[in-house]
Amino acid sequence: MQGFSSAAQVIISIIPIVGIVVGSAVIFFYLLWNHRRVTLLIKAGLYAKPDFNLLSFSLLSGLLLSTVGIALTILLLIIEGASYALLGGIIPLAMGTGLLVYYGIRRREKING
Repeated sequence: MQGFSSAAQVIISIIPIVGIVVGSAVIFFYLLWNHRRVTLLIKAGLYAKPDFNLLSFSLLSGLLLSTVGIALTILLLIIEGASYALLGGIIPLAMGTGLLVYYGIRRREKING
């Protein structure tokens, strides 16, 4: 950063800090307002528990993580060889495989009993 003036260096340093602060404020107010909304819905008797299908979620995220993990593993193996960088592909591959195994076990349990 020798080519930049000191004012430019300060501005470049402040931008990520401002982004983190603003992002944190947005997340805080979202959580606060969502909590108040749910509280008011419960008091009014209108709250319905949200539906969440864990089997569909595990299948979708397992497929996505596995395919991304396979692609990254092959790419990093070609570029870097067998090194620690390969973990960038192996970790999502293992997570995706685990979710697909969970999906298979739960689906078999649901069919059998």
